[in-house]
Amino acid sequence: MQSFRPEEVVVERGSEASPIFRNLQRTLPQVSFRFVDDIVAENRNSAHRFGAAKKKLFLTRHKGEFLKKCPGSEGQVCCNYFVINFASNCPMDCSYCYLQEYLAHNPALKVFSNVDDLLLEAEELLTKHRRAFFRIGTGEITDSLALDPYIGFAREVVPFFAEQPNVLLELKTKSDCVDGLLALDPKDRVVVSWSMNPQPVIELDEHRTASFEQRLGAARRCQDAGYRLGFHFDPMVEYPGWEKDYEEMVDHIFATIDWRRVSWFSMGVLRNTPGLKRTMRDRFPRTSLLTGEQVLCPDGKLRYFQPLRVQMYREMLGWIRRAAPTAKVYLCMESKEVWQQVFGYAPSCEKELGNQMAPHL
Repeated sequence: MQSFRPEEVVVERGSEASPIFRNLQRTLPQVSFRFVDDIVAENRNSAHRFGAAKKKLFLTRHKGEFLKKCPGSEGQVCCNYFVINFASNCPMDCSYCYLQEYLAHNPALKVFSNVDDLLLEAEELLTKHRRAFFRIGTGEITDSLALDPYIGFAREVVPFFAEQPNVLLELKTKSDCVDGLLALDPKDRVVVSWSMNPQPVIELDEHRTASFEQRLGAARRCQDAGYRLGFHFDPMVEYPGWEKDYEEMVDHIFATIDWRRVSWFSMGVLRNTPGLKRTMRDRFPRTSLLTGEQVLCPDGKLRYFQPLRVQMYREMLGWIRRAAPTAKVYLCMESKEVWQQVFGYAPSCEKELGNQMAPHL
């Protein structure tokens, strides 16, 4: 993976007491730190484009709630997932990334310093609902681990979640930045997961990410250190020869890791919006992802025609089941109709699907 190093760290005053600030100072000794009173005003004055915004790192307090329900997608089956936003934007630069549209007017690469507030909020939720099971992820608007060598976020949160009886914390990444995890004890309550694609897709469209082999090597290291794993085949991309590449990818994964220590696999096809396609065409004119036929679905997203999606999911499910007959597999942002055609059933509600992901320890 290409190492990330910001050109400057901009610190909002009041964040100096945070362990995140201390970690940044320790790991980025050659980078200039600048202190400001108002990050919002700083961002407004900068007016960075999306790509340029990734070159500067902002440290600020988060003023709102950290924890929220995954927004899902209208008309699609929701997996009852919760998200923690500890940062915003990502040092990687995938051509299909929805953040290009979602964060178009607020593209600053930000890390939030008040981790103590985050953990307090999580403790209140988990304590209040001890009989409920929560699956919480940190990779909605950033990569969970790409910044970890500098900010040490995992070291601050993994010990807390490892002690909670009714949660699985998912750290989802396209990086191989797992060194900060290996000395921690996850106690079967932390899942480290990877978005996986064949190497040709990574090379063409997942810029500044770890290679397939680097991701898989990191997964094996985490498994050896006691972590449960997850794999997200999302977005699956249709192109000439995709079947061979994806089948070989799945076989290689199962030849490397113990599938019995995998908490879940998910599948989802390439999803765009008309606005995102325009941004992709502007920022990545050489990408091939704009040439395939897609249709507009009820949630406003463009997807491959339903028969093609069903075919791709069935093929992938068959390759997974061949090696891992009882593994938990689910679809991301798909309709009940597609679920029915792929699995022969559809979850009756988001709670049912969420409970299927609960650990049976």
